[in-house]
Amino acid sequence: MLKSIRAALAMSVITLTAFGASAALAEPLKVVASFTIIADFAKNVGGDRINLTTIVGPDGDAHVYEPSPADAVAMAGADVVLVNGLHFEGFLQRLVDASATKATIAVLTKDVTPINFKPEFADADAAEGADTDPHAFQSIANAKIYVKNIADAFCTADAEGCDSYKANAAAYTAKLDAVEGEVKAAIQSIPEEKRVVITSHDAFGYFEMAYGLTFLAPEGVSTESEPSAADVAKLVSQVKQDKAAAVFIENITNARLIEQIASETGIKVGGTLYSDALSQPDGPASTYIDLMHNNIAQIKGAILGS
Repeated sequence: MLKSIRAALAMSVITLTAFGASAALAEPLKVVASFTIIADFAKNVGGDRINLTTIVGPDGDAHVYEPSPADAVAMAGADVVLVNGLHFEGFLQRLVDASATKATIAVLTKDVTPINFKPEFADADAAEGADTDPHAFQSIANAKIYVKNIADAFCTADAEGCDSYKANAAAYTAKLDAVEGEVKAAIQSIPEEKRVVITSHDAFGYFEMAYGLTFLAPEGVSTESEPSAADVAKLVSQVKQDKAAAVFIENITNARLIEQIASETGIKVGGTLYSDALSQPDGPASTYIDLMHNNIAQIKGAILGS
């Protein structure tokens, strides 16, 4: 892979040199986003002042993604690279090293208060920091922090566009405020004893903490972890004890495990939730706001039957 990356980078350098420095200066800010949710935030803040490349595309799983030579070329030519951090992108350091990028790496979980994933999924032998839940974007309050950090990164890289970035960020934040009100109202409409659901992996800890819905997940915080038969049996027992109201497939994971749990517990599969990635453009969660609308509608509909 390294040879193909080096070859691709060499061609990229030749192409950039041919255009010349003056042409490069006239171009929009070159931005790379590590995955689709961050890319959507970037579009809303950057508008037509940025040229955006997304590494992990719709329905993609950033936990297990393997970068391509084209990803390295995009990183090498970037002015700003937007990443989640908190060990979410397992490929990130390899890609930064392979591309030798000089771009600013903006870690969007800066100023987010991290939480740890549930103790039952803890691994005593895990690397330092691996017990931290990286899915901070599942809280809309945290999404607003991501948006601020993106605006700050764009302002640093493109001072002339700073007023535009800040205005865009403020307008988008107002939309997020409205969506958060809708989410809170939807959860409040669900009886407390029915606010327990099952998903494939433990991606909704921040949503749970912010909005008062309990999520149970057999795969832990990363889709890389395969649950054992004992783990599944333990979850089935916990589901029966806690009286989970619904089970959900995630767009980035295999449905087989959830279907097994549904079969063994007698709980109907309620639909698909979007966790770590947006849907395809023509899907129900092609933006972050649509993702939140979809997820809360699926949850409320499955539990209340409407």
